[in-house]
Amino acid sequence: MRIVDLSKPIRYNETDPWFMKVKIRHKPHRKAKWLIRLLGLPFRLFPKHFEGWADDTIQKMGVHATTHMDAPWHYSPTCGGARSKTIDEIPLDWCYGPGVVIDMKHKADFELITVEDIEQFLQQEKIDLLPGMIVLIKTGRDKFNGTKAFPYIGPGMSPEATSWLIDKGIKVMGIDSWGWDVPLPYQIKKAKETSNSELFWQAHLVGRDKEYCHMEQLVNLDALPYSGFTVAAFPLKIVGASAGPARVVALFA
Repeated sequence: MRIVDLSKPIRYNETDPWFMKVKIRHKPHRKAKWLIRLLGLPFRLFPKHFEGWADDTIQKMGVHATTHMDAPWHYSPTCGGARSKTIDEIPLDWCYGPGVVIDMKHKADFELITVEDIEQFLQQEKIDLLPGMIVLIKTGRDKFNGTKAFPYIGPGMSPEATSWLIDKGIKVMGIDSWGWDVPLPYQIKKAKETSNSELFWQAHLVGRDKEYCHMEQLVNLDALPYSGFTVAAFPLKIVGASAGPARVVALFA
């Protein structure tokens, strides 16, 4: 079996926005020796050549700070009139299934990915979408992941395309850019320019009416064919959370 990692490394990156910065404290082996001693084991009873154990503490990491899966709770407290699912309530069978890559690298920054774009690609590649598939939108913007530009560039999914995928039975979808919609600063700018209160977060807000999850900040989609692989995308089981960091991988038999 061949496995392709679609998840970005979790580490401190000084170019991340302040609200996305990850801070991890790495504790060396030698510190554990004194902890064990304080717990009551004298040094003379330590195993021969024992150097202690390494340990690490995540001091700061938002659930949306790295490759992650958004839960319906992130979009709205209710979905279709019922309470939205938090990330620990997502059915695990949503998170494992046949994968499809939809190549949208030709789309310009701030351009919406439409239903027509997706239909045309699927027809061209002779791919049929089936319920339970996991759809990955490739924009190529993952090459900017870790740079200051990353949150400010990329196309985004339209609400119509998001809704269309859900209606096809797709419960989990993902993208390799910073967010599912067009970049957040661009949304804010256009909403101010037009005084249109309906421009902000349009694709996310599909989740108020239709239940689905999407993943953001995927990487390595260029390493995948358009079909013929399986995706495993299991988020951390954080009770009550709006999202969960996920180790997303593509599996080839």
